[in-house]
Amino acid sequence: QVQLVESGGGLVQAGGSLRLSCAASGSIFRDLGWYRQAPGKQRELVASVSSGGTTNFALSVKGRFTISRDNAKNTVNLQMNSLKPEDTAIYYCHGLAEWTMRHYWGQGTQVTVSS
Repeated sequence: QVQLVESGGGLVQAGGSLRLSCAASGSIFRDLGWYRQAPGKQRELVASVSSGGTTNFALSVKGRFTISRDNAKNTVNLQMNSLKPEDTAIYYCHGLAEWTMRHYWGQGTQVTVSS
């Protein structure tokens, strides 16, 4: 059974930092990353990292967010600095399975940035 379990969301003031963590199990993942969905908006990619370490970031978070991955532990972390109110959203951990190319999602964690 494939599971992605997130932790680390919460409420922070603008300019602050939060760290999201995701523990994946049940599969080998080609890509692990984070998406977010704000009220009334479509889910969008925030950042992703391949098993080889290649990263991809949304333009809106470049220079503020970093992503890291531990292949041995099957974990992925998102360090979010200089947070802005527009970063407020539900953040979902995402995994793309290596062989089946199936997409898997965590349950989501709320990030709220107050102005």
